Amino acid sequence: MFDLFNLCSITMKLFITGISTDVGKTIASSIIVEALEADYWKPVQAGDLDNSDSNKVKSFVSNTKTVIHPNSYLLNTPASPHLAAELDRITIDLKQITEPKTENHLVVEGAGGVFVPLNDTDCVIDLIQPDYKVIVVSRHYLGSINHTLLTIESLLNRKIAIRGIIFSGDENKATELIILNKTGLKCIGRIEQEPYFDQNVIKEYADRFREELLKL
Repeated sequence: MFDLFNLCSITMKLFITGISTDVGKTIASSIIVEALEADYWKPVQAGDLDNSDSNKVKSFVSNTKTVIHPNSYLLNTPASPHLAAELDRITIDLKQITEPKTENHLVVEGAGGVFVPLNDTDCVIDLIQPDYKVIVVSRHYLGSINHTLLTIESLLNRKIAIRGIIFSGDENKATELIILNKTGLKCIGRIEQEPYFDQNVIKEYADRFREELLKL
């Protein structure tokens, strides 16, 4: 069994964001976590607490090195975090969102898209720290080209480093080609519309993506 630290001695912090909600961020995060044997952290979880994204990632990865770090905010209602927090009678405070300490690679998963509001002033994009490398997850649907390009331009306008894009779901070559041509981003890989995901499927994708991820 190889040691990933021998292949990549400098630990990475990867922030996984999507062009919208339900585009496959958690599956992509699971694959990246498994590929790098990285730690995982989702700062804000809104709703579905019994089957949270942290629980899903935990069930999907099979390596023994990964640590799933606790959410900074665990909100009861499946809604935009700002509303879910209001319903829980709290306010999300970025100062209370503290990155977990680890000597391992760290995969940070956002909530929805980059401009999902966390409170009256802050959005998910404000969680992205200067030392994070961003991976954008895109999924084809009518309007997804626009959503993808807007997401990427918003990140670049804030001088946030984008290291690649992952396409999720049914392939659409025309859509993927125009996005890659317009942005100049590297495609780390694509996740097919699989009938199901389990540890074996995640591991197959992890093996497929690992080489590109280690180049980030």
